[in-house]
Amino acid sequence: MQGSSLKRKRPDNVPSSVSLTDAERVLYNVIQGKRDLGIWSKEMKEETNLPDNVVRKALASLQVKKLIKEVVNCQNKAKKHYIASEFKPSKEITGGDWYSEGNLDKDFIEIVKDVFLKIIFIQKVATVDGILEWVKKNHAFHVELTSHQIEEILQALVLDDQIIEMESTGFGEFASVPAGRVCYRCKNKRGPKGEPKIGAMASIPCGVCPRISSCTPDGIISPRTCVYYQKWLDF
Repeated sequence: MQGSSLKRKRPDNVPSSVSLTDAERVLYNVIQGKRDLGIWSKEMKEETNLPDNVVRKALASLQVKKLIKEVVNCQNKAKKHYIASEFKPSKEITGGDWYSEGNLDKDFIEIVKDVFLKIIFIQKVATVDGILEWVKKNHAFHVELTSHQIEEILQALVLDDQIIEMESTGFGEFASVPAGRVCYRCKNKRGPKGEPKIGAMASIPCGVCPRISSCTPDGIISPRTCVYYQKWLDF
């Protein structure tokens, strides 16, 4: 196999307890070196100069030995993409929290949009920081959202013509937001679904709950099991 990467000297990152062929060792070191970005099988072949049948056999063996895993690349799901088992795929590969198994998680996005609409409607005027604070305080989702992700959802709501992006004047209904800061308002003043907001749904139930101090994401008392919280989400 003259001319192949089997002749190249590479740092050996293979666990000492694992027995590998020369081809498996070369491929593992290439994949492991790409860390959380992983590598496409075609790029692997180009980088190592190994024959296709050798690469296929070595990759299958490395997966059986649980040294590597195949992951879905949201940018091109047809590509066979591999990553060393000790790494979690980067968001460039998975698409981040908006993706599940390489597919855009439309159901989760719609839930987030619906919650944000309700927050904005209740607060009259909302900011990214204000929404982030509310989400963290109430453990609203099973994942932690970043300010950037909140901005992405808010921009989607603007494009959907459901909210308006504007700069605070610092006066009147904008008094809670410093002048000049970007903020958001619901376009429909009758609420996310067009109904006037009355009765028990006029406030977030968490604020008046006597058991709020015992409420935790995975506890007996939690937002996921609270019927009042669910009613508020559904109003």
